[in-house]
Amino acid sequence: MSLKNCVQIPLDLIKVNEIFKKNGFNAYLVGGAVRDMIMGIPCHDWDLATNAKPEEVMKIFHRVIPTGIAHGTVTIHIFGHEIETTTFRTEAEYSDGRHPDKVSYAATIEEDLSRRDFTMNAIAAELGTGKLIDPFNGIDDIKNKIIRTVGSPKDRFTEDGLRPVRAIRFASQLGFSIEENTLKALSLPEVQEKTKGISVERFRDEFCKILKTEKPSIGLHILEQTKIMSLFIPEFNVCRGCIQKDERGFHEFDVADHLFYATDGAPKDNLIVRLAAFYHDIGKPESCTTELVNGVEHIHFHGHEKISERKCKASMTNLKFSNEEIKKVSHLVLEHMFYYESVWSDAAVRRFIIRIGKENFSDLIDLRLADIYGMHNFPIDPNSSTWKNLLELQKRIQKMEDEKSALSVKDLCINGKDLMAIGIPSGKQMGLILNELFETVLDSPSMNEREKLLTLAKNIYAEKLKFNNA
Repeated sequence: MSLKNCVQIPLDLIKVNEIFKKNGFNAYLVGGAVRDMIMGIPCHDWDLATNAKPEEVMKIFHRVIPTGIAHGTVTIHIFGHEIETTTFRTEAEYSDGRHPDKVSYAATIEEDLSRRDFTMNAIAAELGTGKLIDPFNGIDDIKNKIIRTVGSPKDRFTEDGLRPVRAIRFASQLGFSIEENTLKALSLPEVQEKTKGISVERFRDEFCKILKTEKPSIGLHILEQTKIMSLFIPEFNVCRGCIQKDERGFHEFDVADHLFYATDGAPKDNLIVRLAAFYHDIGKPESCTTELVNGVEHIHFHGHEKISERKCKASMTNLKFSNEEIKKVSHLVLEHMFYYESVWSDAAVRRFIIRIGKENFSDLIDLRLADIYGMHNFPIDPNSSTWKNLLELQKRIQKMEDEKSALSVKDLCINGKDLMAIGIPSGKQMGLILNELFETVLDSPSMNEREKLLTLAKNIYAEKLKFNNA
């Protein structure tokens, strides 16, 4: 981490600054870009603050889009960049918990920085020199990896209901701690009320950003601890304290922590699998039963995958995920308890692929590995029988793909037109015959030849006619 009194300003921004200066205005780089520069993280999104009013910015640059002109914000399109530019401003009350009721232009960059959320985001860099303006000691907080509000936490959080969720997301994203008073304020009733008022889409977007971090369990734990999780994903509440551990040693944690750690174990770049990891056992509390085996209690969760699928769909629908995302995630949740054995016949493997969808197989394996990770907060042992078992299944499926095995009616060597050509009329009967042909090929791939299937189709049709005329 480079903590100096200045940062290196990109050449394109230096050119932008020259245009501002030439027209008698000052401009500063602000927000997350400055924070990331201080931390040595590459940044590509730039936000500027300037003493030029929006209409003046629109005069001195060739292409400017009035994206938020009511709040003093326009977007400059220049040198292949889209640079959001806002006039120095102060803000009044936030009646809707998200947007200021009134925006007033400020005279200085320091006044503008005073309205921002966290000290680490309230640092500006002069575009000409890279010199840092840090009125709230944000550099020290970055150095100490602390998230602290600018001024009173209660005031900042009741101004904008999204800020509490952003604080948690930053903690997870950056690996920072939330300063004690700031953390306490997240649970204040008035702060919770403001947070509850934000749109579910805004929470969902921040939730997804948490899931995409290196270790999402950090943010997920704070969401639960502050009861913000309850506001938007109430289905999760019963997972805390639902014990899974018994003498068999399958699980170390309760369902809540298991879900958090399973999410850590899912691939960072695959949001679908991380969502599935978060939801995959959310139905366990409803399915929990116990059994005495030789005087020792065993805990069971028979059928929990079906309950988890239902709760996953309900939660994701409430959070307004797309239908496609809901379909993919809930399907993985439903199928995550698959159990493969070497004794499976090739036909059984083919039927397994058809049931889960070959396009979902890789995600399902990743979910299984995440599930195993979440059992002890540790990745699977590559020498374990479970890992070898999964590898064997992968190889068998890959072999079938290489052999171009028929995995749907569309993969048959004949189609409806071929059946019509031999006198089988289109309609329900043709569909039934095609399905029978497919079932035959599933069991005997060598039957997937044109002449063999046509002969079989004729025989099936003749039998059906004979049966129907009897």
